[in-house]
Amino acid sequence: MKYFSEREYGERPRTEEEIPHAVWGGIVALVEELVTRGAFGQSFPEECPDGQGIIGTNDRTLSLSIQAEIPGFSFPLNADEIPDNLALFDFLEFCHYHVAEPIEGGYHSFYRHTHLSFTSGGQERFRERINRIFRRNGLAYELREDGQVERLAPPVIQEALSGSIFKSGDSKLDELLETARIKFLNPNPQIRREALEKLWDAWERIKTVEPGKGKRDSALVILNKAATETNFRALLEKEARELTEIGNRFHIRHSEKDQVPLESDNYVDYLFHRLFAMITLLLRRKSK
Repeated sequence: MKYFSEREYGERPRTEEEIPHAVWGGIVALVEELVTRGAFGQSFPEECPDGQGIIGTNDRTLSLSIQAEIPGFSFPLNADEIPDNLALFDFLEFCHYHVAEPIEGGYHSFYRHTHLSFTSGGQERFRERINRIFRRNGLAYELREDGQVERLAPPVIQEALSGSIFKSGDSKLDELLETARIKFLNPNPQIRREALEKLWDAWERIKTVEPGKGKRDSALVILNKAATETNFRALLEKEARELTEIGNRFHIRHSEKDQVPLESDNYVDYLFHRLFAMITLLLRRKSK
């Protein structure tokens, strides 16, 4: 489903990372609706007193389970108190794992309730509604089919990251790049900083992959393969030197006191994008 504004002007850029009150309120409304409908009853059943089947969600066992698996998270939900992002995303993943589609069966006239059965489809509908809330509010997150929340990278690099399969010929380099890719798509800012560290490790590794040569000579061979036109070759060498200097000067791979800390997550995004673009270019030219 797309609203009129999206059909006319396109979707909002998915760049926001802070969860506003309106989004949290929408999530609260959705979960409360699902609890009322009995959508969590398959995992947390409220049983018919006559033992004839499930009639809804047992709020108490649901609440106890949530609080055990997501420490510090309050349930029932309070629309006025937004949890931190990590707890909120854990909660969404918990809900996705346990939600099912309730189907009303026979009516039990004595207790005036309806017995429920469950079918697949509840998880898909839950994803659709959560992702629509994210999309409509320009949030850089997506609840994937496997039930995990993924951070959407800045648009300029998202496509490259999503479709990257690393085959450099060096298994250790490929492992570093894949680890960096996965970590960079994590909603946790600290893990994204770890992604930057792994990418810089890959940068140092790529300078050594030419067989039979020292680090400096190997790096020059790779740059020569990447560009034959003189001006662009000079630009790449200048960029390579600057990237190496950034890795040494800023708090990315090491922890010396004189290194400059990266105070903003936006700086992490920028540096990751810059180095990832360089490595991608070098690997593509190397393979040719």
